[in-house]
Amino acid sequence: MTRWAGSNSFDLYRMYPFITFRRREEIHGEHIVKTADLTNQRTLKTEIGCTGVALHSGRKTSLTLKPAEENTGIRICRTDLFNGAREIIVNWQTVVDTRLATTVGNDHGATVGTIEHLIAALAGCEIDNILIEVDGPEIPIMDGSAAPFVFLIECAGVLEQNSARRGIKILKTITVGNGQRSLSISPSEEFSLDFEIGFDTSAIDCQERFFARTGENFKSDIARARTFGFEREVNAMRDAGLALGGSLQNAVVIGDEKILNEEGLRYGDEFVRHKILDCIGDLYLAGGPVIGAVRASRSGHALNNELLQAIFADDTAWKDVKVASNGKAINI
Repeated sequence: MTRWAGSNSFDLYRMYPFITFRRREEIHGEHIVKTADLTNQRTLKTEIGCTGVALHSGRKTSLTLKPAEENTGIRICRTDLFNGAREIIVNWQTVVDTRLATTVGNDHGATVGTIEHLIAALAGCEIDNILIEVDGPEIPIMDGSAAPFVFLIECAGVLEQNSARRGIKILKTITVGNGQRSLSISPSEEFSLDFEIGFDTSAIDCQERFFARTGENFKSDIARARTFGFEREVNAMRDAGLALGGSLQNAVVIGDEKILNEEGLRYGDEFVRHKILDCIGDLYLAGGPVIGAVRASRSGHALNNELLQAIFADDTAWKDVKVASNGKAINI
């Protein structure tokens, strides 16, 4: 494998030294000019890969992102498996586990976990069609954020395809949760997410942040927010054979009322920003961008998927639309 070759390769490689790059030209479809405000589907212009550590197993994992034909969506191929067990369609219906992370699987019992950071990067970069190859049951954790995956996508380049981009427009308010945790989505002309969290530690306390749409504000405001956990929980997880690949290099760890990472936080409210990142990734499993106003209180992976199940269980709650360049719906 060779590292990415480009005019700014040194600076980019220094930013993410744990990534080994491989790149091959492979273009699907033709570049076309947009008409009116209609947005077309997008895929990668070239193939690109990296290696990283799996969060729970601790094993070195290889990941390759490949262009895909229009209207094929997001698919994962387990390259360590054979025949029909290799491919997993990535959407809300194939989610098989939401404990600690989001895991998808197929009818053969093959699974891939910790997908949410990569899927959030796809959402933020507005990638509709992609083939993800991975040689194990986890997406590498990288630095615990979506930023390395955004970097990979930008290095590969984005190709506009011929078919119109499709989204899910919310038609009525749907709410899931209980007294402690809740998640709702209401009709709106564009996607937005208002998220609040609360933890019984002064290192986090209560945080709330509002986020609208994706694109550049996702890259600058959300993508770099890292996953986080408590030192006492990390020790318990390792005793159970989990989080073996976790470290201060890929997570923010909270000890006795303080942050253990020497470099501190990337944002003053990095914790709620990462929860927004997770939610963006989980909701993108709807099969495209969701157009609606999301309100979250202490939501996590389980509730995020429960909301999608509730939306699609009610045919009057949503409709299929084409997506404009401003993120708004164009009725089909």
